[in-house]
Amino acid sequence: MEKKTKFYRAISFVTLITLILLLVPFVAMQVTPEVRWDLADFVLAGTLIFGAGSVLAVVLQSHTSVTYRAGVIIAIGTTFLMIVANLAVGLIGSGPNAGNLMYGGVLAVLLAGLYLSKFKPVGMERTMFATALSVLLAGGIAIMLGEHQLPGSSVIKVVGVSLFFSLPYGVAGLLFRVDSTDQASVH
Repeated sequence: MEKKTKFYRAISFVTLITLILLLVPFVAMQVTPEVRWDLADFVLAGTLIFGAGSVLAVVLQSHTSVTYRAGVIIAIGTTFLMIVANLAVGLIGSGPNAGNLMYGGVLAVLLAGLYLSKFKPVGMERTMFATALSVLLAGGIAIMLGEHQLPGSSVIKVVGVSLFFSLPYGVAGLLFRVDSTDQASVH
């Protein structure tokens, strides 16, 4: 019963934080014409914030290991930032283009890995490394396809974005490796 109460408290907190964060663009829309969100923008942003916060709340309640928790926080934060940046301005070029759809493949690798790993540290380690590799692969494919020639893009920017998002996944993978090693030494 106590676990249910903690869960409902955590979800209530995540809901409150989501609503508070959605107030920022809502208030900005009242003050400046430069911020123009429609209902779809609010729904998408609310879903992303609530989803990330809910997953974080559940994992933080179910695992006590500091390294596991740190790996999850890094992975969720990196994924959230990658999705938001890609939707807001695009990771390749400035604005929407087909090259940015490759990052959907990165999310597919991540989600498949999470499912297959069953959130066990060894599987999470492999999932994070595979996700880091898929980010680098997306950047490499983008360069091979000439996406770096789009307005607002360059080889350096594509490589920079690839490194910016792959490195945290690699760090998360290392944290899960430490956690799995610690668990193996205990048993």
